[in-house]
Amino acid sequence: MGISFRAWLDEHREQFHDDGPKRCAMHAAYTAFLGLWYTLTSRRSIGRNVYEKEWDLLVVLDACRVDVLEAVADDYEFVDSIDRVLSVGSHSREWLAGTFTDARRDDIARTAMVTGNGHTQAIFFDDEFPPKETVPFCRPKWDVVDGDDFDLLEMVWQDDHPEGYGVPPRSITDRTIAAGREGDHDRLIAHYMQPHIPYIADAMREDREPTEDEARGWKRLESGDLDADTHWDLYEANLRLVLDDVELLLENIDAERVAITADHGNVFGEWGTYGHPEGFPHPDVRVVPWVETSATDSGTHSPEGLREDEVATSVEEHLEAMGYV
Repeated sequence: MGISFRAWLDEHREQFHDDGPKRCAMHAAYTAFLGLWYTLTSRRSIGRNVYEKEWDLLVVLDACRVDVLEAVADDYEFVDSIDRVLSVGSHSREWLAGTFTDARRDDIARTAMVTGNGHTQAIFFDDEFPPKETVPFCRPKWDVVDGDDFDLLEMVWQDDHPEGYGVPPRSITDRTIAAGREGDHDRLIAHYMQPHIPYIADAMREDREPTEDEARGWKRLESGDLDADTHWDLYEANLRLVLDDVELLLENIDAERVAITADHGNVFGEWGTYGHPEGFPHPDVRVVPWVETSATDSGTHSPEGLREDEVATSVEEHLEAMGYV
């Protein structure tokens, strides 16, 4: 991937005309940085690859900040001690491309992954690697496995996407329990989409569609339409929602070594930034939790088949629901 500076300028000329000069200059500087960043890090990753650690079950909480997990940890017995590790990415696409590399092919061939993250389509099947937009001076060299290189890759977002909810945690829990009970996988990954937006905890409990604040979350915070305290409460509730399901998972699967982590964190105004941009070095995005525990299948839960509200969706519809569009 690469583009001349003139071509890049022509591509962004309309944006430069519409936006203020300061914002345009910041955008130009950031995209130039991404070009250098991915040219280097696609060849030598910065961060701790999860395969460098020992685990039988890896639970990934999408966009989970360490400090919010610490704030609720006392309410969950399986969250005993929280370590901090440097993620290989600040965005799901970057994390996927930096984690599931050809160098880890043997491990990946023995891994089953149940995921609600739609970026798996771009990375494992469409060869659409970071950066998301074409930027000048960028010569990345990603070496990522294909989707069929996994022992099992179940992309739950494709057929379980209730309107406004994204992929609910119970969908990941049920599919992971089924994979653990029915398969013979050396390693198993459960990639939950919470606490990432949409913030669905209250909407699910009250059996309604998410409000605009719940659906757009930190984007409403960024625009000034949502106050910081209310946003924090919504984010924390979404984290509790998924942790409740992780607790159920750990009671219904056998795994001697369980690790709970995140692909990346989130910023809510730190450094004047919101969300989790690609190549973003802020520690609230790049530093993620690492919790170690174990799991024993006590048989208290039986996974359901497809529910009536589970519908097929396109990757574009899924990513729009997750706030990427």
